[in-house]
Amino acid sequence: MAVCIAVIAKENYPLYIRCASNVEDELKFHFTVHTSLDVVEEKIAGTGKSTSTGAPDMREFYLGQLYPSEDYRIYGYVTNTKVKFVMVVEASCTHIRDNDVRSMFRRLHNAYTAVVCNPFYTLGSNITSKSFEKVVENMIVDEQRRELFT
Repeated sequence: MAVCIAVIAKENYPLYIRCASNVEDELKFHFTVHTSLDVVEEKIAGTGKSTSTGAPDMREFYLGQLYPSEDYRIYGYVTNTKVKFVMVVEASCTHIRDNDVRSMFRRLHNAYTAVVCNPFYTLGSNITSKSFEKVVENMIVDEQRRELFT
């Protein structure tokens, strides 16, 4: 389970950031997400292998673990339109495997696609969809649910 999930636009400004209920760490998570964008850009530049047509091959959207910190592991995902998803997971959550994080990103990508397909959504604006919020809410660990897992 994640403690922070962010959706970052192609131009590197946040479309959506949701953190666990602990308010005093929210600024730290914003900083963590912002600093992870450099690593995302490096990984995007490294994964673009040229095909026979000369265009980069971007079939693998999941970037894996961007970098670990003392308390958290930061994972990244990028869409083919260069929208970035960043997920911060507590380092103490050893039961979360790479496949679990990958499936969480797929669910997040599907929810984002549903938001973008809404004719009333303006591309590049903040995400305020209740259905998107519900998907993220299921991925975020709050204090009460964290006690159940430990």
